[in-house]
Amino acid sequence: MKVHSATFQTSSPDLRSCPESDLQEFAFIGRSNVGKSSLINLLTNKSTLAKVSSTPGRTELINFFLINNKWCLVDLPGYGYAKTANRDKFQGMIVDYLTKRSNLSLVFVLIDGRHPPQVIDLEFLHWLMSKNVPCVLVFTKADKLSAAALQANIDLFKQAMSEWCETEPLIFKSSIKTKAGQIDMLREIGKCLS
Repeated sequence: MKVHSATFQTSSPDLRSCPESDLQEFAFIGRSNVGKSSLINLLTNKSTLAKVSSTPGRTELINFFLINNKWCLVDLPGYGYAKTANRDKFQGMIVDYLTKRSNLSLVFVLIDGRHPPQVIDLEFLHWLMSKNVPCVLVFTKADKLSAAALQANIDLFKQAMSEWCETEPLIFKSSIKTKAGQIDMLREIGKCLS
């Protein structure tokens, strides 16, 4: 599948204010500073669609992007960085969207491939699967380490997941620099759409 058009639609502070739509939605979420905005820009071939910041935790709303006038890409706030005063609000917003949004088709959970398994990522994924939310894993920043080191971190992650996960989710390796994963992720979205 190719992206021919990608436009910002709206931002919502909670589920209640999300736009009414019957289009399938594909959400992207990960720990802050995992490279989510850059990945969204890569997938859509628009370098300025999602705002890239060097400051973690900049996404504070649920952002909707209309793709090819056929589906929506949804940029969710990163977990694990929100200031204490906002953490409950962010968590409630994310939980409501992920568990109650009827047209959500698939969640792309972004993991920083440079690191061994982080507790916060495993806990979030465990919760997501316990709610039967369909998801895939995207290990980002694949160009920042050797292929062997990246695979070692992925294997450690899979081993940690095996304690509570019977069927492991589909896994993608992604790099903004080399565009690795772009075609495969878009192909997966295309499968869901068809």
